[in-house]
Amino acid sequence: MSGMTKVCVDAMGGDNAPGEIVRGAVDVLNRNDNIFVILVGRTEAIEQELLKYDSFPKDRMQLVDATEVIETAEHPVNAIKKKKDSSMVVGLKMLKDHEADAFVSAGNSGALLVGGQLVAGRIPGVSRAPFAPLIPTEKGVSLLLDCGANVDARSDHLVQFARMGSIYMEHVIGVKNPKVAIVNIGAEEEKGNALVKETFPLLKECPDINFVGSVEARDIPKGDVDVIVCEAFVGNVILKLYEGLAGTLIRVIKKGLLSTLISKIGAAMALPALKKTLKTFDASEYGGAPLLGLNGLVVKAHGSASAKEISIAIEQCVAFKEQNISEKIEKALKTE
Repeated sequence: MSGMTKVCVDAMGGDNAPGEIVRGAVDVLNRNDNIFVILVGRTEAIEQELLKYDSFPKDRMQLVDATEVIETAEHPVNAIKKKKDSSMVVGLKMLKDHEADAFVSAGNSGALLVGGQLVAGRIPGVSRAPFAPLIPTEKGVSLLLDCGANVDARSDHLVQFARMGSIYMEHVIGVKNPKVAIVNIGAEEEKGNALVKETFPLLKECPDINFVGSVEARDIPKGDVDVIVCEAFVGNVILKLYEGLAGTLIRVIKKGLLSTLISKIGAAMALPALKKTLKTFDASEYGGAPLLGLNGLVVKAHGSASAKEISIAIEQCVAFKEQNISEKIEKALKTE
């Protein structure tokens, strides 16, 4: 078990729980021999879902009963404080107690943010923990942070986001000396709102990141920068527009290809290459958004996550553990 990555999964979180969550766990165990999955939730409901699968390594799966569920619309703080036996709180406690290396949930984002900080706790020196999803680009992927956790971030918070994001991209994704940029309305240093203007010179002076200046939203899909820094309001707008536009373009392209007999013939020839290209811009290919800066890894999957996204979110926990990301972040912040 020493070489195994133990991932605790909120089996009751999200729109498609527990069905897609359980399926994702089964799929990931069948694809990997170095992962141990702990499914937390109402055991009876989980067991009913597991009956659908003939074969999976049962010796690498554990069920932990939790009688309560935090619903999507619940107030985050109240939910965490009152529902102590919820699948989310029980899973986060297992992470805190080192019974798991990571925790994955598609449940209430606000509750996960609150629970991650109150239950698991922040790394010493971390002021705010940002959600940091990987987003597809023309050249691969970029890390966008923050995308939903801190809408009132200060300049020093954004500098920490940049430092933590650089560590993640280099050691988990394998990008050497990742390029860091701040989201702005122009390339010039004097542009931007008060937060951007205040943060820009601080990032320039930060010795442990490769800061390359501003990035405009239209340039993000090109993939010229690896770590994209902003406060959560801007980041969430970028992420949601990104996802919505990608889905719209796919539907429009499909409609156009099927509009005439000639286009249908052409589509049949182009379909394999087109599917491969569109797959690279499918957000579900990149798992969930890690909540960086906590004592242990917490990953937020989309509320509507499919089994595929859950399984990839579980897999991404392996590199985080093997590269000791939390320890690297703590060590980097001690040098401030």
